Amino acid sequence: MSTSERHVADSHDLIRVHGARENNLREVSVELPKRRLTVFTGVSGSGKSSLVFATIAAESQRMINETYSAFVQGFMPTMARPDVDLLDGLTTAIIVDQERMGGDVRSTVGTATDVGALLRILFSRLGTPHVGSAKAFSFNVASISGSGAVTVEKGGRKIKERREFEIVGGACPRCEGRGNVSDFDLTALYDDSKSIAEGALTIPNYSVDGWYGRIFANSGFFPGDKPIRTFTTPQLDALLYKEPTRIKVDGVNVTFEGLIPRIEKSFLAKDREAMQPHIRAFVDRAIVFRTCPDCDGTRLSELARSSKIKGISIADACAMQINDLASWVRDLDEPSVAPLLTSLRETLDSFVEIGLGYLSLDRPAGTLSGGEAQRTKMIRHLGSSLTDVTYVFDEPTVGLHPHDIARMNDLLLRLRDKGNTVLVVEHKPETIVIADHVVDLGPRAGTDGGQVVYEGTVAGLRSSGTLTGRHLDDRARIKESVRTPNGALEIRGADSHNLQGVDVDVPLGVLTVITGVAGSGKSSLIHGSVAGRPGVVVVDQGAIKGSRRSNPATYTGLLEPIRKAFAKANGVKPALFSANSEGACPNCNGAGVVYTDLAMMAGVATTCEVCEGRRFDSSVLEYRFGGRDISEVLAMPVAEAEKFFGAGEARTPAAHRILERLADVGLGYLTLGQPLTTLSGGERQRLKLAVNMGEKGRIYVLDEPTTGLHLADVEQLLALLDRLVDSGLSVIVIEHHQAVMAHADRIIDLGPGAGYDGGRVVFEGTPAELVADASTLTGRHLAAYVAG
Repeated sequence: MSTSERHVADSHDLIRVHGARENNLREVSVELPKRRLTVFTGVSGSGKSSLVFATIAAESQRMINETYSAFVQGFMPTMARPDVDLLDGLTTAIIVDQERMGGDVRSTVGTATDVGALLRILFSRLGTPHVGSAKAFSFNVASISGSGAVTVEKGGRKIKERREFEIVGGACPRCEGRGNVSDFDLTALYDDSKSIAEGALTIPNYSVDGWYGRIFANSGFFPGDKPIRTFTTPQLDALLYKEPTRIKVDGVNVTFEGLIPRIEKSFLAKDREAMQPHIRAFVDRAIVFRTCPDCDGTRLSELARSSKIKGISIADACAMQINDLASWVRDLDEPSVAPLLTSLRETLDSFVEIGLGYLSLDRPAGTLSGGEAQRTKMIRHLGSSLTDVTYVFDEPTVGLHPHDIARMNDLLLRLRDKGNTVLVVEHKPETIVIADHVVDLGPRAGTDGGQVVYEGTVAGLRSSGTLTGRHLDDRARIKESVRTPNGALEIRGADSHNLQGVDVDVPLGVLTVITGVAGSGKSSLIHGSVAGRPGVVVVDQGAIKGSRRSNPATYTGLLEPIRKAFAKANGVKPALFSANSEGACPNCNGAGVVYTDLAMMAGVATTCEVCEGRRFDSSVLEYRFGGRDISEVLAMPVAEAEKFFGAGEARTPAAHRILERLADVGLGYLTLGQPLTTLSGGERQRLKLAVNMGEKGRIYVLDEPTTGLHLADVEQLLALLDRLVDSGLSVIVIEHHQAVMAHADRIIDLGPGAGYDGGRVVFEGTPAELVADASTLTGRHLAAYVAG
């Protein structure tokens, strides 16, 4: 074979997808170049995530899992093969998504990355005085010691030996490594001027006539007919803290337990969001969280804090801003731990390089935004020596100021230039234009999407005539006339996180945009000083909790008036028209599919043969309303259902109001019964917005509502914001999108930088004044955008 002939191993330069049918994809076939940057565009719900994540990345990960033994696979999550005819040329896929990091109270930026572990080893080797191994610096390890007799078998004989053990952990014993302690406000538990028989207990479900009230009144551990303020110390202790004890009340054997442990088990063990409103209100009233006085919120024991390197303890190091910590580590010169210091420096420098130098290692991981979480996950890949890997990103520009997007683009190109395939789902034109290859899905969303409408270069996309192509070079104009505020929300001395005693008046009755670079203090200002005030409704980017049985109809409360309308029209119970209740198909229990678990292999879901996927018992489907059965109604798109319930014999005002709000936020294409688990991030946020629009608040706070929105949909969002303001509401938006800034009545810009370089108001005024001022980063980028 001559040297000019190409080696057969070099002929696999494409990832080929043929006949993809996941979710709404309609026989999609694409060929993606390897070692290039490919951007997937299209309106929210067009099928981008179904193609990139649910097909290409899912199959790559499934095939890697299959290389392990059946024994190991039994411990791994099972994955079904995507619905696709052919996938060829796949490489190892690494997914860097926007999923929030674990909200566990013990998870911090340090524990979620490798930095915390490296720092603990560093202090265990160099810290003076020496206090123990790396465990001695971990707030997740408690100190424990013990001794006793153990029986061991040696040479066929059983011998008793005395053993002692000791583990030196770093957890603060007072708060158990959580950093804060919870105290009960006893005045919220009982009225001490009354006796229990007179109704002293003010805890939900603890009334005198109820079972708990009777147990406490007749326990015998304290008088039930005397005011609580007259109780002796042992009696009050029994009321509050008594361990579970069997007693007899009214001839029935029951377990008595003190109020506080009982409340901890029955109320505090539940997720706050899952509580009933009156229970949640009680918990918020009764329990006060405050910084642990023993460790001052550092989570670490006094012993762990006593060991220092150059006068700095591990608590001090974790509280530092990461760019300061990187400088401190760079100044350490200790040959005995040289490899450790090199690894630590590289990781910390990656934080700074990726624009997260303003974070600290003790920041709880659950407080990071979706964009911050995604960039934190990127850090471990920046210094990786791996090549020919497929990196899959889900909107990496989320939460980024235009100033930061250029830095993110450089990182994506660096990953590509190392010989990797980079697949990016993205809406921002600044990132679309750096692509080597573009795949545009559409033409619209839901059932009107799922097709490739363009594949090729960025120049070709501009002239393609697709929705993305037509809007790629859109530039918003500065608003010519702005509304006049009718009041102001005063914020004084705001100092949460990096805010530096901010005083600002947020105008009411207008559209206000809060902007600034990532980490400048926008969320701290709004969530710390505005959220929680009377009349304020916050729509954030938090995930929607829901199983595959949850859908837009159940989540929004729409199913309730629909079930009642069906029940009234047919003279039967509303519960019959719920697939999660009495109306469920008995074969599949209302799931529509029958799941077969195959142990370590992917389970099989087959459409239920009895109900044919409609989820309801056949007898229920005989009841009709407006000429449709309940399964046909749930199969309707929102837009069709809005007309159906808006007029004629099916007119149902309560259902129509909810459907109008869903259509207003651009979800007219969603079917009422589509599982929540199949919705994209942008769809979930707009669903939350539609639900919150039904609340009685007068001030709406939206956290980056353009997340997941196509360029064409941003215009619709702006029209919705205008309608909200024109109806008499005040709208406050935390946003980086220049089109939203240009449309604002007032802009409050925070900065000038991130972390301790931010936290100040650097501009207040109209968009036109911001462009004319051009002294802030935001002003310069907005001026460049509108000049376009």
